[in-house]
Amino acid sequence: MGTKQIKDFEQTNHMLEDASIAIIQYWRTYSNLNTWQFWFLLGALIVPLIILYFLIDKKRALLIGFFGFNIHVWFHYFDLFTTTHGLTNYPYKAIPFLPVSILLDTTLIPVAFMLLYQWTTHHNKNYYLYATSLSAFIAFLFKPALVTFDLFRIYKGMNYFYIFLIILFVSFLSKWMTNLFLQFQKQDGDSRRPLVKTYKLNRLFPRREKAK
Repeated sequence: MGTKQIKDFEQTNHMLEDASIAIIQYWRTYSNLNTWQFWFLLGALIVPLIILYFLIDKKRALLIGFFGFNIHVWFHYFDLFTTTHGLTNYPYKAIPFLPVSILLDTTLIPVAFMLLYQWTTHHNKNYYLYATSLSAFIAFLFKPALVTFDLFRIYKGMNYFYIFLIILFVSFLSKWMTNLFLQFQKQDGDSRRPLVKTYKLNRLFPRREKAK
């Protein structure tokens, strides 16, 4: 790196460090253990996990967990993007050094969709229809409720319809990813053959019969 690039990089790194210090200081002042918001967020973080423990189908726990992990990862990426670009933010957090809401990214939304996925697949229901309904509930009812209690903020033209589209896309993408890996497993389990067809060398280079 050149001298100017090193200088700009170091300046950017110091700005990030200063921002982290400011966020932690803000948390100590306004979102600490003495506030009801902290305990509400902590409870909302733990309760969905307890519910999931009792309701999850233990025989299909790996599949449902894989689907839920997809929800968590993709929603976390979108939440991180909107937060770091000043489109959304959370005035109160259970963990101060994370730029996103661990409540929504890790437990509440993933658990809700995991139980929905489990129910729709078990009763042969249309997942996409119910996922759309749940996404609408989160975007148009739950998120406004968070705004009302100052637990969530939106800025710069971000609105609930865009949030609905993000959640809907995450729910569909997670289903598609799960279906893709299920297809991989099915192909391997049924045929025990590699996904890419292989050929023997004698088929690629057939020997010529010698003339008698």
